[in-house]
Parts: sequence; structure tokens; C-alpha cells
Amino acid sequence: MAAKPLSETRKWLGFAALCIGMFMAVLDIQIVITSLGVIEKALKIGADRMSWVQTSYLIAEIVTIPLTGVLMRMFSMRRLLIIAIVMFTAASVGCALSNGFATLVAFRVLQGMAAGVLMPLVFAAVFLLFKPGTEQGIATVLAAVVAVIAPSTGPIVGGLITETFSWQWLFLINTVPGAITLVLGALCLPRERMELGLLRDLDFVSILFIAISLACLEIGLKEAPDMGWFSPVTLALFAGFALLLTLTIIRPRPAVDFSLFRDRYLAYGCALSFILGIGLYGSVYLLPVFLSLVRYLGPIEIGTVMIVTGAAQLVSAPLSVLLDRVMPARFLSMVGFALFAAGLAMSGFETRLSGYDELFWPQVVRGVALGLCIVPVTRFAMGFLPPEKVSDASGLYNLSRALGGIIGIALIDTLLFTRSAEHADRIKDLMTSDPEAAARFLQITADELPDPTDPMGLLGVMDVIQEGAVTVAVNEAWLLMGGATLIALVLLVMLGPIREPKPGVPLGQQAEF
Repeated sequence: MAAKPLSETRKWLGFAALCIGMFMAVLDIQIVITSLGVIEKALKIGADRMSWVQTSYLIAEIVTIPLTGVLMRMFSMRRLLIIAIVMFTAASVGCALSNGFATLVAFRVLQGMAAGVLMPLVFAAVFLLFKPGTEQGIATVLAAVVAVIAPSTGPIVGGLITETFSWQWLFLINTVPGAITLVLGALCLPRERMELGLLRDLDFVSILFIAISLACLEIGLKEAPDMGWFSPVTLALFAGFALLLTLTIIRPRPAVDFSLFRDRYLAYGCALSFILGIGLYGSVYLLPVFLSLVRYLGPIEIGTVMIVTGAAQLVSAPLSVLLDRVMPARFLSMVGFALFAAGLAMSGFETRLSGYDELFWPQVVRGVALGLCIVPVTRFAMGFLPPEKVSDASGLYNLSRALGGIIGIALIDTLLFTRSAEHADRIKDLMTSDPEAAARFLQITADELPDPTDPMGLLGVMDVIQEGAVTVAVNEAWLLMGGATLIALVLLVMLGPIREPKPGVPLGQQAEF
């Protein structure tokens, strides 16, 4: 599905429309999750059901991500953006007008379905609108910056909205950028024919299987930290995911083209995207957990700390484009993932009193590294595919990153839930065996430590003990993510040398070089 030639102005304005749409979809996750308590009180929703306001969005999103390819072939890039952004904006208004749990969740599902196509559209556009070389490098960096800045700014945006206005504006804020995206996309993206005849050959059974299997995976990962990874319910959900996904793959013509994984560059690219998702989404999730549970910061203060990552990536973005032009993609990716792993591990040695200053440099390293992880990997993962395969490949590539994120967050939750209690018990034991060491660990004076046999005295420092225990568990999670990220270096060694896409050569002919 080759895009018709566009003027440079229209091309970049159309791409800007796609980036705004993706920014809205990613930002919506973070600004809502930071204000769930406010929504819960306003609509009188029980705490046990409140998590579904977020989970319903994520399930719908992850289901539609891999379907972007077939939808793009049917409607074209321009029409699919229009459909998705109208649906997302209208559902946002519906969320704001909701007066109960069922209505809110229903509109969140619609929001998530629309959001699921917005990110793959951006990465497909990189290869369908722009020429190999500098143009694609700049477009990839812009997409990467938008994808990272959105969750980094989410807490501060959500906090400002809820403190200044009302919870409804968490959703109504989408209306203005939605209108801008609609106008820019409709006017500037290439006009192509719809191919609704594809509906006749569409395998709806495979779509149903994909939807149910990914929903099983999402729900299983959500429940695993509380119910246990080997509980009957969790195992049943994971088994359902594996079975239905297998049945989908073996169908003659599934809606999602899994045969694309035969392309080794895309296969390795998706594996690297999965690993990046663990660290990227895991860090965006874990840092607010530490700042809220240990440092007791509010959304605006958390956002002020987290904005460092996005700012670092903004500053380093031009460097990413320059290096991508002069350095081999595999070597640049290795540098990026090594730096990203280092940035994650640097956060693994915090104390319960760590604040902005202590968290600054790890975020800078991660921000600088992200562009080096995303730009060359995206380029070699999809840069050799013919145009008609790019939209499907983009769906698989972005699905891999999303799956890495939800699995990483589930593992973090499990680690925090199980290890925090264990560390609290160890701290109490240390107070008896070595009070001086316990005091140093908790960063208090030995005189402030109570007699471990005095229940009332112990109760007085329970908050400090809990903060210390959570901090150790959080540090372990940072180190775990850093270690997982190093696996990318092994994969890049296994990948071997990468052919460099030739500037000005059409996608489908790149493999000839």
C-alpha cells in the first residue's frame, strides 16, 4: 500500500497529526491512573472494581494493536486515523459524561480500541511517508520522543487537571488535540482508495481468537501478583492465551500475518522491542510507585521528577539522528541497550530518602539511551520489508513492546508484593541483632530505634520500616529490569551484521543490497 507523493509540508504535518494521536493515547493511560481515587469517590465506585477502569482500556488497546495492518489495508492510513481519532475523542467525551461504573468502562473500552491503532500507525508512517536515511531517522526519533514524553508528563498533567478543574477534564482534555489531529490528518495524509472487498476474505475467527487470547493474557498478568502465578485461575488464563494464539497461528489465512516473523530482522526487532518494553514501561510505572509509597509525593511533584527522562531524550534526539547516519545499526543498538541497562541499574541503589537529586542522573542516562535503542532497531526491523507488509509489521512490533510492558509491570508487582514483607521482617531481626546497622539502613540514629520487644515502640517506627522494606524491593526491581535489558546485547550478537538500508531506494528493493 504505497503512499502517493506528498509535498514536504503536507508530509510532515500529516505525520505530526499521527504523533499527536499517539501522544493522546499514551498520555491517557498515565493521567487517568494517577487520578483513579478521585474518580472512585466521584462516581462511588468500589475500590475492588476501580482497577477495571484502567484494565478495560489496556485490554482493548492490546487487542487492536495487531489488527492495525488489516485495518490499514482496508481503510488506508488517512481514513483509519480519522476513524480512530473520532472514536477516541467521542469516547473521551462519553467517559467525562459517565455517571456510573458500567458506562465508564464501556467508553474506556472504546477509547482503548481506538488507541490501539494510533501507535502502530505512526511507526508504519515512518516507512511509508519518508525516504530511507535522514528523513526516516528524524521521523523515528520524533515518534520515540512522543512515546516516552507522554507517560513521563502524565502524572503532572493529571495532577494539574484534578487539582485545578475536575476529574471530567482528564477526558475532556482530549477534545482539542483530537480536533487538531482530525483536521491535519484529513488534509495532509495521502488519499488512497478503500479496499473493503478485503472483508470477504477476512478471517473473523482468527480475530476472535486473537482478541480472547490477548484478553486472557492481560487479565492473567493483572491477577497473577495477587492470586499467585500458579493459582488455578491464573494458569487457566495463561493456558487459554497459549491455546487460542496457537489456533490462530495455524489457521490458513489469519487476520494477523504471523508469517512475517520469518524475516529475521523483524523477528529480532520484535524481540528487542519486547525487552525495551519491560524497561520502558516498567520504569515509568516503578518510579511513581517509589515516589508515592516511600516519599509520599503527589502527582504534580512526581511529574516534576519524571520529566527529566523526557527532557533528556529531547536534548539527545538530534544526537540519535546523527549517530544513526554514521554508525552501524547493530553497534548503535548495543550502545543504546547497554546505556539503558546501566540507567536502570543506577536506580537500584536508592535509599528511602532519595529524591530529585539522587534520581536525576539515572533518568538522564535512560533518556539519552532510549533514542539509541529505538531508532536503529525500528529501522532494521521494518526497513527491508515491502510497503504492503509495513503496516502488519508495525502492529507486531508495537504489540511486542506492549506485551513486554504488561509482563514487566506484572513481575514488578509480584516482586514488590512478596519481597517487601520479607525485607520488613529482616529489618526487624536486624534491629535485634545489630541495632547500629539497622539504624544506618533506615537512615535514623540508633537512639531513635525502639526496643524490638516493645510492641508500642515498634509501632512508632513501623512506617519507617515499611518505607525501608519497599525501597529494597524497588531496588531489586530496578536491578531485575537492568539485567533483563542486557539480554538485548546477546540477541544483537546473535543477529550478526545488518545490511544498511540504502537512501533513496524503495523498501521492497532494499533486500537486494
